[in-house]
Amino acid sequence: MSRHAFEEQQDVLHRKLMTMGTLVEEAIHKSIKSLVERDVQLAEQVIGNDHVINELEQEIQSECFRLIALQQPVGSDLRRLGTMLKLVTDLERMGDHAVSISKTTRRLMAEPYVKPLIDIPLMADHVKAMVRDCLNAYIARNKDAAEEIAARDDIVDKLFSTIFRDLMEVMTKNGTAISQGTHLLLVAQYLERIADHVTNICEWIIYMSTGKMTDLNK
Repeated sequence: MSRHAFEEQQDVLHRKLMTMGTLVEEAIHKSIKSLVERDVQLAEQVIGNDHVINELEQEIQSECFRLIALQQPVGSDLRRLGTMLKLVTDLERMGDHAVSISKTTRRLMAEPYVKPLIDIPLMADHVKAMVRDCLNAYIARNKDAAEEIAARDDIVDKLFSTIFRDLMEVMTKNGTAISQGTHLLLVAQYLERIADHVTNICEWIIYMSTGKMTDLNK
């Protein structure tokens, strides 16, 4: 394979990865919207479309491995393909968390909420911004942006702590709220995990740019 053909194949993979990232971001948005608005149809849409994200992950992984086997890349080319492999794994898991949130909408559709959903949508806004910004940092190979995005995980963690504390207080005072409160805690946990996946991606962006692995989970 010529150098030009190899670069073209990398560009094709790059575009597929960005398509996958956009679909994941949309899935997160729709899953939270479905929860807040009790829109079961929207939740079912997220669940039903998850196979598209999964198929893109498999396509990108297969093509990355094929290029590595045929081209035996080194240096920045190998780092870029390695980063793609890591990104699609994290993105696929984010999509799974969006599906889990949508399944919570399905479970709670008939129940009035034990407290207004304020902090969960706020937490989701921060998480969605992190996902979008980390994809932009990947495009730009911007390690400084990656570090700044990963640092925002602290905001998400603080919101999770607030949600946990508030829901525990509700469940302590009202035993009938325990089931729903537990499901809402899981939603917050899914969002926290998505932010953790973003942090993982940011580490790989830095690796792609510099060749050095950095622990951003400190």
